[in-house]
Amino acid sequence: MAHLLVIDSSPAGEASVSRRLTAGFVQTWRAAHPGGTVTRRDLAAAPLPHLDGDTIAAFFTPADARSAAQRDRVAASDAVIAELRAADTIVLGVPMHNFGVPSTLKAWIDHAARAGETFRYTEAGPVGLLTGKKVFVLAARGGDYGAGAPAAAMNFVDPYLKAVLGFLGLADVTFVAAEGVATAGAETALAGAAARLEQALAA
Repeated sequence: MAHLLVIDSSPAGEASVSRRLTAGFVQTWRAAHPGGTVTRRDLAAAPLPHLDGDTIAAFFTPADARSAAQRDRVAASDAVIAELRAADTIVLGVPMHNFGVPSTLKAWIDHAARAGETFRYTEAGPVGLLTGKKVFVLAARGGDYGAGAPAAAMNFVDPYLKAVLGFLGLADVTFVAAEGVATAGAETALAGAAARLEQALAA
């Protein structure tokens, strides 16, 4: 059965352009997969804790040697990883915050990236373990940071996500962005992104 995982990170609620993009994606996906299931994680409504020393220590403690407190520390990460493993399609709603991803999404990535769980080290280098999945990154940006735009060099969202997702084995990533939300207007930016997403899904 097809399984879609939706991660929203915008704190803007109903005013969020990235959330409108992910909502549209879900509607299209449901039409194509009427028997499929959708799991949602809202990082603005329920942010994950940023990693601290105790949590990192718990990650590197063998599961059968963890204390009760350490098991509690690892529980959020285990849930994130279980959601990723269960999904065959993942969609990330990503507003640009100060040229990068929201801190809530960075915390999610920190819980998702765990040695021995979502990647492993080998003599030939690290190997991602979350393979065979499709990822769509649906972004929203106040200005135009797309390829060829004057501000493109300040876009650290796409290269960062491409690198970290690829590190986890998520190499099939499609990026679609609503550019110029503040300059061209939200509706214009959204319409352009929706058209590009439709083309990507039809390819």
